[in-house]
Amino acid sequence: SSEVLEAIENVIQGVLQSLAQKKAPVLTVANRADWRNIEFKDSVGLQMIPGCTTKQIRSDCPQSARRFALMLKILSMIYKMVQSNTYATKRDIYYSDTLLFGSQSVVDQIINDISCMLKIPRRSLHVLSTTKGFVAGNLSYTEEDGTKVNCTCSATVFTVPSNVQGIKNLTSHAKFILIVEKDATFQRLLDDNFFDKVSPCIMITGRGIPDLNTRLLVKKLWDSFQIPIFTLMDADPHGVEIMCIYKYGSVSMSFEAHHLTVPSVKWLGLLPSDLERLNICKDALIPFTKQDENKLASIQKRPYIACQPLWKKELEIMAASKLKAEIQVLTSVSSDYLSRVYLPNKLQFGGWL
Repeated sequence: SSEVLEAIENVIQGVLQSLAQKKAPVLTVANRADWRNIEFKDSVGLQMIPGCTTKQIRSDCPQSARRFALMLKILSMIYKMVQSNTYATKRDIYYSDTLLFGSQSVVDQIINDISCMLKIPRRSLHVLSTTKGFVAGNLSYTEEDGTKVNCTCSATVFTVPSNVQGIKNLTSHAKFILIVEKDATFQRLLDDNFFDKVSPCIMITGRGIPDLNTRLLVKKLWDSFQIPIFTLMDADPHGVEIMCIYKYGSVSMSFEAHHLTVPSVKWLGLLPSDLERLNICKDALIPFTKQDENKLASIQKRPYIACQPLWKKELEIMAASKLKAEIQVLTSVSSDYLSRVYLPNKLQFGGWL
């Protein structure tokens, strides 16, 4: 915490020095969304390059003066929280003055900019994300406040903790971790008692694009147990994108890659080649939209696809067919095909990439 306080004090000192010299204060932040500032490393995923390009948030420029003021406001809130050892969610910060901030996304962006500017992970700033992910299966742990969580004893779903860093005493006999893209599929697997049938496992869903806590939990489980991690996604560009976020990270959070990415993540399904192999009826597949075509083209150009020849092949199958499929398409074979046949066979015979 002293490191965080010192980093904030240095920023404020810079502002005061500019004022003393009768200059307009400026805050310098990295261009987080620029691919030119990102490098790909096999062992880490997407990470920000050391000498990345920056942008200035000036206090004397009409376009950025408001943003400058909001950054100072949030810096002061973080300073108080770190000093008093209290925490707030991004939502709490927004609701502390909705008129001032205008929208939740403004608060989210500023917090990420501050984290990147100070080079301090967001959870060290005492700002927590609202959690939307779920976890179930063979896992127990103690939360920071001493609450014991045992996912093992029933088919109960637990919300991913909002302070993943604070959890301890993790125990599990799981043989693998299964990340499921969608809540509906996750619930279906729970109803089918999947996590006990094949072999004990831990199941996690970020319910679409994963929030920070879900990604932190996947990373923590990997660091703790070093067991295989598989992903079960829709066979569409959106599903591939989500899987890449778990495995390689996202451009906007590349400055925190070391805490968030798990490059050992494997693509278990639904593979575009599976659709042919299983003779899935063409009528059950969904034609691409223009948006799907653009998304797939952008994924195919990314640096990490070049080092994944088998993934590349699957994306080419998808691009050639211009068809996508949701995991639910497997119910067209039989209602419990996913948990009874598809996943057990894949896991037994190594059907992942």
